[in-house]
Amino acid sequence: MKLSDMFSTLADNARSFEKRAAEWQDQISSRNDEMMASAQKWQETALQRQDEMNKQMRSYFENANENVREQWEAMQAAWEEQFQKMREKGEEMRESAAKGGQFPDWAEAYAAQMVAFAQKMQDEASNAIAAATEARAKDSNKKKG
Repeated sequence: MKLSDMFSTLADNARSFEKRAAEWQDQISSRNDEMMASAQKWQETALQRQDEMNKQMRSYFENANENVREQWEAMQAAWEEQFQKMREKGEEMRESAAKGGQFPDWAEAYAAQMVAFAQKMQDEASNAIAAATEARAKDSNKKKG
């Protein structure tokens, strides 16, 4: 193979690679836009669910006695403090991932971790609701009998 043919082939390969790289970048950009839109939609839905939960909690809180209110406030403060610590740690990790060029992978892993945590909290809430329902049924039966 002649040297000129080698240079020509190398130039063709370089152009082909640049074209593919541009296509990949376009795909990544469009996928990033889709992921951002999805994240924004999820956040809006989460805010709506939070508003509904807050209304429900206010209703429970208004019907609770003083001892229950104090216990709930202490528990809520502990949860908020823990959540804030998690957010701060997540922010540190996000900055580190962004500096290392690994932000997309980190963001997906972080989202998965937060969903898993939310599911644990939801399970805990379901157990609490079941316990409350059972206790109310027992109280109702005692009052009837």
